[in-house]
Amino acid sequence: MRHSVRRVVGAVLLAAAPAAAGCGAEDPAPVAAEPSVTTTITPPARTATPTATGTGSTFAAMPTVDEYADSALIDRSEWGDDPDGRRLRVYPSPAGRADTFPAALDRAWGEVVTAAPDADSPGMYDQFKCHWEWARLVAPDKPSWNLEPWRPAPGYQGTVQARCNPGGPDPAGN
Repeated sequence: MRHSVRRVVGAVLLAAAPAAAGCGAEDPAPVAAEPSVTTTITPPARTATPTATGTGSTFAAMPTVDEYADSALIDRSEWGDDPDGRRLRVYPSPAGRADTFPAALDRAWGEVVTAAPDADSPGMYDQFKCHWEWARLVAPDKPSWNLEPWRPAPGYQGTVQARCNPGGPDPAGN
């Protein structure tokens, strides 16, 4: 079910009518408009990326229904030890790669924490959020998202600026 967006346009019509009627006319005729006129706009389905048109770029609306509400967003999470430290490899499911519903991020993080409770820390969440919001757009087929508890926690913006790897590049290339 889609939600409709309503805009009241009566005031705009009243304000714009004299200007529109006055183009090229010396004495514009009054234009009547109902002050409670409304227009209903149904947003298009969201796509993963903006679409370009001949007149510029348009962005699709955010989804209002989670198409993947009954699907697991994370296939599995596995802890491993690498030369640079401990690492949690998070493997998103096909639904997790495709879901753009705003609340899906927190649902997916909940799945990670359920599978790996010791991952629940601000720095790890920021790394996960960075992968969820950015890495899956840049590298949609990357097998796993690697989260490291040994990385500094500079906050979400700092994590994004570090390309999801605060404290330096990922020595393992992940």
